[in-house]
Amino acid sequence: MSRLTAELVRERVRDTILERIGDTPLIPLHRVGAGLRGGLWAKIESANPGGSVKDRPALWMILDAEEEGRLRRRRIVLDATSGNTGVALAMVCAVRGYDLELCMPDKVSIERKRIARAFGAQLVLTDPLEGTDGAIREAQRRAAADPDRYVYVDQYSNLANPLSHELGTGAEIWKQTGGRVTHFVAGVGTSGTVVGVSRALRPKRVRIVAVQPDEALHGIEGWKHMPTALRPAIWDERVADVHRVMATDEAIAMTKRLAREEGIFTGPSGGAAVAAGIAVAREESGRIVVLIADGGERYLSTPLWE
Repeated sequence: MSRLTAELVRERVRDTILERIGDTPLIPLHRVGAGLRGGLWAKIESANPGGSVKDRPALWMILDAEEEGRLRRRRIVLDATSGNTGVALAMVCAVRGYDLELCMPDKVSIERKRIARAFGAQLVLTDPLEGTDGAIREAQRRAAADPDRYVYVDQYSNLANPLSHELGTGAEIWKQTGGRVTHFVAGVGTSGTVVGVSRALRPKRVRIVAVQPDEALHGIEGWKHMPTALRPAIWDERVADVHRVMATDEAIAMTKRLAREEGIFTGPSGGAAVAAGIAVAREESGRIVVLIADGGERYLSTPLWE
């Protein structure tokens, strides 16, 4: 069990850029949410200093490793990533003074590779056809081959990942809505966001909606098609009240609508989450909060914005 609390995390990052992680804006979606039974609100995680929701678990995983004493011997932090956690870990490690090695599929957008390298990370690029699962296998291989060299934080099994959302994201949403949130919608990647927010809000009778890609070969970066992917150890289907799937084409169309109609520049996962939120809001009333995980600037080199 992690020793971390929200208060301890705040104390550890005081007077650094890391204290700006969290407290992200919650914005009503007036145009794409018009005419629906439920009201639609977006939690804008690109407002974190590292540019994505992954700042939260990255910070908590590193601080948790510090509290456990695993980083005292100046070992190298290691993880597998589809991009955003890598950037977030690179930022946190730059501030905390650690070397970082990231295994990521070579298909990750050039922007995220360059940002991670800018923060000082060393990248190990894996077979793009194997996706994130290939990166995970390579990180596992490296950690097993040289355990004295690496601290493998493993976002897919690290309990500090969902804890960052239980004590951070979920608590923020409850406070920002004055306790009036009725639904929470988010995509499943590591699953830390859904699992953690569920622990915070489901006991308060908030309905949790978990969204996955509709097929194995999809274009929603950061999300997992669980039936065909390596299953994260922290994932538990029972944390959600509703499971939905989303097609890549629909995700991309909504990503472009968000930019042009709401002024919200996001990546495909943000579009996918909002499209799922709209589907919920068509059917049910209430205050529906959708988590938008990152910003669109990380995808400028991809076909999305051509």
